[in-house]
Amino acid sequence: MTNPERPTLATIEAARDRIRRALRRTPVIAAEPARVAPGAPDLLLKLECLQVTGSFKPRGALSKATTMAAGSVKGLITASGGNHGLGTAYAARRLGLSCVVYLPESAPADKAEKLRAWGADVRTHGAVWDESNAAALAAAETEDLAYIHAFADPDVIAGQGTLALEILEDTPEIETLIVAVGGGGLIAGVVTAAKALNPGIRIIGVEPVGAPTHHASRAEGDLVTLGAITTRAGSLSPQRSEALNFSIISELVDEIVLVDDDQMTEAAQWLWSEFGVGTELAGAASLAAVMQGLATGDKPLAIVCGAGKDGLA
Repeated sequence: MTNPERPTLATIEAARDRIRRALRRTPVIAAEPARVAPGAPDLLLKLECLQVTGSFKPRGALSKATTMAAGSVKGLITASGGNHGLGTAYAARRLGLSCVVYLPESAPADKAEKLRAWGADVRTHGAVWDESNAAALAAAETEDLAYIHAFADPDVIAGQGTLALEILEDTPEIETLIVAVGGGGLIAGVVTAAKALNPGIRIIGVEPVGAPTHHASRAEGDLVTLGAITTRAGSLSPQRSEALNFSIISELVDEIVLVDDDQMTEAAQWLWSEFGVGTELAGAASLAAVMQGLATGDKPLAIVCGAGKDGLA
């Protein structure tokens, strides 16, 4: 039975209609003539790191915010490792709303600076995203602000799925999509759209060794809460996902593989040296899986998302 809360191809297409004028259509480029790794297949890269604010996150934030009736909310609030906060701050500015973003203590200082530049009220709370999120939910109630979840909302997931619509329009020949996984909003949207348009397409998720939220949940057969987070890829490191994301990912994603911080750093450095594209560790996770031979398949495309500099040190 279909869960009525789960996004569909129709809701993803509707989200695209609502948000397309506020976004960039990011390019797909071929990795060749450079080689990703010895013996690796020719690879395509979707450079979502060139999206406004530096990641795919405005897609989901705008998708959710544009479902709210004009004048019905005075401001938006969320919790984020950084990128979703930036997407929400951008959505708030587009819609003329205030914005509050809770960050964990581990969030990079430059994320807070960028958030303030977009007009957000930045508040630091907790060691990990999950603790920041609890504080944001409480503040949403007391301050009468509209809360936008970073990944476990059907409208947010639908917005992230618009990325897959672009990929399959621009490169219908692809047979494998490689997607980084944090809470699971991006891959849930991408797999929903991609499998609806091409049921035979293979979707591979990539998580950090130090935050294997969905990998561990898949092995357990149910949602698990990680005891510790040990990766520097902060935007891929919730201690726990949510039932909505887990159900979509468990049913539709073909495989989840793990990469470590050194491997993500190597991938980020390769992107910089070959293309002059700077990404944070999370943004290079999908490429890292290809470079390590963990994500294989015919005509693969890796999504590069999350502009930054922490992978270049």
